Amino acid sequence: MSNEVKTKEKVDMDPKYIITLTVTLFVTCVIVAGLLGLVNQVTAPNIAAINKEKTETAMKAVVADPEGSTFSDALEITEEMNAAAAGAGGTVTEAYEVQAGGAAAGYAIKVVASGSQGNIEMMVGVDADGAVTGVSVVDSAETAGIGTKITENEPLPSGVGVLEQFIGKSAAADGTLAVGTNVEAITGATVTTRGITTGVNTALAVAAAIG
Repeated sequence: MSNEVKTKEKVDMDPKYIITLTVTLFVTCVIVAGLLGLVNQVTAPNIAAINKEKTETAMKAVVADPEGSTFSDALEITEEMNAAAAGAGGTVTEAYEVQAGGAAAGYAIKVVASGSQGNIEMMVGVDADGAVTGVSVVDSAETAGIGTKITENEPLPSGVGVLEQFIGKSAAADGTLAVGTNVEAITGATVTTRGITTGVNTALAVAAAIG
């Protein structure tokens, strides 16, 4: 074995070399972690503000009086709310109390239900009497030109927007909402319509659980 190889092996196994390498890696990790934390501190408030603005826009789109309504901070999602949502076939992710003129006027509830291509996230407004005041799709992966006819609220043959048909419906007056019974689907987008219907049923169930 040559002296060059012996020297290299000795360097590689030198405890001082290993310690130096370990310390260098540790310091590098600390610096990187610190920089990431600093970036997060700078960007987190802006991200939170943007998300809050988007949420408030979605809530205003589903209440009866967009300009005269205010909203509480996010309510705690309780076990009862989760159970009610699951029983209706969807998932509740956020809920807010709606106030109009200083009085409680219902809830704005963000729910998730399955569509034809994945989950559909929507905001549903429910008034103090348990009736739907509006439905707005926040995010979905539905097929362009088919499922998006529903998420973009295209009109039914009657001329009413497919999402607008839910306004005024309630569990007390209409029972469980279902396509073909008390909900009309756009041809070719039945599965998406069912997903929206599940979301609305979920919001109504959650609102009832809140009381």
